[in-house]
Amino acid sequence: MSGFIGRSTEIPSMYEELVRDRIRTLHQEAEHERLVTGLIRLRRAQRNAERASTRLRQAMMRLV
Repeated sequence: MSGFIGRSTEIPSMYEELVRDRIRTLHQEAEHERLVTGLIRLRRAQRNAERASTRLRQAMMRLV
């Protein structure tokens, strides 16, 4: 009977470890998504800045 009790306490422990591992994985995935989103925004901002710079350069050339 003591073997059965030992096994019954191991199962919740294993389940808890699986839950903790899944939570860690979800947190890592969320952090990855935040980084990717930030990178996409940065690249978009860089493209917009380059376009604005090109438009400004063209406008200044028309003034000359």
